[in-house]
Amino acid sequence: MIITFPISIWMCLKIIKEYERAVVFRLGRIQADKAKGPGLILVLPCIDVYIKVDLRTVTCNIPPQEILTRDSVTTQVDGVVYYRIYSAVSAVANVNDVHQATFLLAQTTLRNVLGTQTLSQILAGREEIAHSIQTLLDDATELWGIHVARVEIKDVRIPVQLQRSMAAEAEATREARAKVLAAEGEMNASKSLKSASMVLSESPVALQLRYLQTLATVATEKNSTIVFPLPMNILEGIGGISSNNHKKVPNKA
Repeated sequence: MIITFPISIWMCLKIIKEYERAVVFRLGRIQADKAKGPGLILVLPCIDVYIKVDLRTVTCNIPPQEILTRDSVTTQVDGVVYYRIYSAVSAVANVNDVHQATFLLAQTTLRNVLGTQTLSQILAGREEIAHSIQTLLDDATELWGIHVARVEIKDVRIPVQLQRSMAAEAEATREARAKVLAAEGEMNASKSLKSASMVLSESPVALQLRYLQTLATVATEKNSTIVFPLPMNILEGIGGISSNNHKKVPNKA
């Protein structure tokens, strides 16, 4: 370096980007407790070796894993893990390949957690299961300088026969609920009709007004034939008047 100065100085200067950090090994030992960067750093040739570490968030797609649930149902579940490196020194010094190790650990943790759940719990509690997986991964990768930001379960695949049986069960449940609601509606309607009949029985005039209202409703539909029921007391009154007239005529004769 001294002999070739100032040409050799350009070989010693390295540029580290804002989202990167450089872990420098000098004669096989880490030069400092913290990684260097960002900006311009000095690396001595033949003495220093540096490794760049990307601190941006990494997306890890977990391929579909065949899992046997607690209720003996075979399913295929895939997911995605979002993580980032917060300690470049730990990521380089404590594990050989931090990304491959995190990927394999995510697969194993997904199978272990879902294997302790039933199918209904997996379908209904995705958020809780994802949170528990995130906690386990974050604790396990802390020594590697990894922070797991988020875990999501993308898809749960179940056999076709099981899908049909679940659909039939759901349809039967909906039909039973509909029958119960219809029965409750009929019961409420019968109670209302009973109350209305009691009110109408107290006042015959109200019953006649109800007849007139029914006639008006039927007339608005533009029907050619209108069937209008008459109260029996009106017919009895008309019959009584005609019989009295027949009795009075012979007396005058």
